[in-house]
Amino acid sequence: MIHGYNSNEPMLRRNLLLDSNHRIHFTRRGFLIFSGATLFAQAQTPSALKLARIVNSIRYDSLTPVAEKHAKMILASTLASAAAGSSIGSVKIVRDLAKDEGGKPEATLWFDRVKLPVTAAARVNAMQSDASASDDSDLRNVAHIGTCLTAVGLAMGERVGASGKDFLTAVVAGYEAAGRIGEALAASSDGQRNGGAISGSIGRGFHASAIVAFGGTVAAGRLLKLTDEQLAQAISTTATTVGGLSISTNSWAREYHAGNAALTAVNSALAASRGYTVNPDMLESSGGFLRVFAGGTADARALERPLKDDYQISRYLAVKLVPGAHALHPAVEAAVNAARESRAGPDQVAKILVAGPQSALASSSRAPKDTIEAIHSLPYYLASAVADKDFGWKHADAVMIKRPEVVRLMGLVEQDPAPVARRYEWGWGATVTLVLKSGARFSSTVDAPRGSAPRGIDWSDIDAKYQALMPQVGMDVARRNDVLRMIQAFESVGKVGQFVSLLGR
Repeated sequence: MIHGYNSNEPMLRRNLLLDSNHRIHFTRRGFLIFSGATLFAQAQTPSALKLARIVNSIRYDSLTPVAEKHAKMILASTLASAAAGSSIGSVKIVRDLAKDEGGKPEATLWFDRVKLPVTAAARVNAMQSDASASDDSDLRNVAHIGTCLTAVGLAMGERVGASGKDFLTAVVAGYEAAGRIGEALAASSDGQRNGGAISGSIGRGFHASAIVAFGGTVAAGRLLKLTDEQLAQAISTTATTVGGLSISTNSWAREYHAGNAALTAVNSALAASRGYTVNPDMLESSGGFLRVFAGGTADARALERPLKDDYQISRYLAVKLVPGAHALHPAVEAAVNAARESRAGPDQVAKILVAGPQSALASSSRAPKDTIEAIHSLPYYLASAVADKDFGWKHADAVMIKRPEVVRLMGLVEQDPAPVARRYEWGWGATVTLVLKSGARFSSTVDAPRGSAPRGIDWSDIDAKYQALMPQVGMDVARRNDVLRMIQAFESVGKVGQFVSLLGR
């Protein structure tokens, strides 16, 4: 018997050969499995297993009030974002393809009532949320963890008959896993980081879906009640499956990654539940996930840190209260503040100066050609904020992009040539200075945006977002309010499927 990573033993036996002298020979696969088992037996416990033990130990009764509240807010925010994205062309195409393919009716497509296999439902629903660029982010990076958690959690929860408490626990556990993966990448990266934000190879070329998929995997694994060893295998399978390129930001490829992350998460958890195994050291080994994606020496300490009550979801969640690229939200908030203080009309503005970690994005003053470009354009954000002294969901409308006063103001946006020295705690922080033709200057600095954990997230803000976006799927006011009330008391939901049944058109 090979002692150690016992889940690999049956496969190991199938990959052993005996010659005429009864000497053992390994197939190539057998050697890889034996190497993993030996590592484990030598007390080199794989990082995936350490992480699995930590997130599997989370129980509903151990959740802090903030962690539970944030999990509910993720649910409300994701559904609102999905409502805004449900009619986008990319979503329509993939939704129609999934419906054409059909399959076992296990989980519901939001705002459609059609039931599909859990993998297909999770994929389409994640794309709906991501497509409108209105979903949540982690303050340290641009990973939309909540989209994957909600899409996977509701789909798998419906399939297995999970309760509201099961779902909330899975969301907190999934966020913990994804947050720690992001943290490990930042610690391993040889790139520069601002305020703890990842800018290693995730910034150099890989999309942040490479982080969020781990959250979905753990959420699915928790709802499937995987053992520690099975969950470790699911995490490792996800590590060798996820991908996506950061160049996708300004195209439909962005939400395609979100769908694939959810699909990967569900497939990995389901495969592990049936006994599927892969390299146990897939995260930390040479050629493993951390080294490949961070481009440096692997540092798995974030994965192994003992669990306390300061959950990742409590400290780093940021919910979008306006549309588009989350890293631009502090700048647009600062621009609104400066414009309101100045009380100046657009024609009185001489320059719009921006400083901070994201200020280099001010270099492109070309008017966006469509909504996708607009919601990722810092000059458009600042110009709209100054013109309207406000910025909200209406600014994602194509009609708002081509306004002459906004196009003119975009040409006045530039990186501040002499910024005041400031320390930004977060990588999204920004200072915007409005320079008027009279020479008067008005400045505002915002580090963490509204709707983020450091500033506290209010239900009133979540409610405003929900009420602004949910009408786009034709849901009547009474049912819309019923859904939100149920979310706010989600621990009382008996079956996730009963809740999902309310999400039809």
